[in-house]
Amino acid sequence: MKLEIKNFSKTYSNGVAAAKNINLTIHKGMFGLLGQNGAGKSTLMRTIATLQDADSGSIFFNDIDILKNPSALRKVLGYLPQEFGVYPNVSAQELLLHIADMRGIIKQSERKNQVDALLQRVNLYEVRKKNLDSYSGGMKQRFGIAQALLANPELIIVDEPTAGLDPMERNRFYNLLAELGENAVVILSTHIVEDVSTLCNDMAIIGKGEVLLTGKPSEIEISLSGKVWEKKINISEFESYKTKYKVISNRFHLGKMMVTVVANNLPDSAFYQKQPSLEDAYFNLLYTQE
Repeated sequence: MKLEIKNFSKTYSNGVAAAKNINLTIHKGMFGLLGQNGAGKSTLMRTIATLQDADSGSIFFNDIDILKNPSALRKVLGYLPQEFGVYPNVSAQELLLHIADMRGIIKQSERKNQVDALLQRVNLYEVRKKNLDSYSGGMKQRFGIAQALLANPELIIVDEPTAGLDPMERNRFYNLLAELGENAVVILSTHIVEDVSTLCNDMAIIGKGEVLLTGKPSEIEISLSGKVWEKKINISEFESYKTKYKVISNRFHLGKMMVTVVANNLPDSAFYQKQPSLEDAYFNLLYTQE
């Protein structure tokens, strides 16, 4: 299984160049697409999902030309968009049965067996007869994954799936997504670094419509080895540190501000070296794009 994107570009009618000559090759497993809101992630995901056209380039999934033959791709696609709407006065079971029918699962017994199995898998079987407007945000997200998995798709796209979920729901979602990557190409589009570092074997960082970096999360972290430093400072000192050093992030710890700096050598004797994380590498890359 392979998704191959070559020279993909998209500019909207308002002049915004949302994608600029994107090239990516994505194999079976979990692939993270990391970027800020407005970076171009959703533009790429929506195009792969056959919801909009490209201005130029090509996108192939195995031997399917997605841009020329979108109907063939839809037969093997599972998609959970960033904004996933549901019918409020319909039960999860009823809506999944209806979606399964539209997906071409004709036999009634087959539809019911697959729907029940998916509801078990996403831990919604006990509440399958409740209306969807009674579900929590995490439950609705799990329902979204269930509908995306109908008909056993080979390509699964999830766009910002954990935004707004509490920690427990997020962990459940992580476990479910990790399972999916064993048998399909799964693209996780997110602005949350933890989603990628927790789940993905391969990733790309996208910004201003361009692919800025690709690789394995662990390799991207190592690229900053020996170059990341932290120090506690007073809040009043922050602006001067930003002027003097390459400050890639800051946070508060026990009432004091902690600044994270990238430098080849010890900035001053009060800094201590920090084990680099994917978040550090991400912030460092965004700093260079400013």
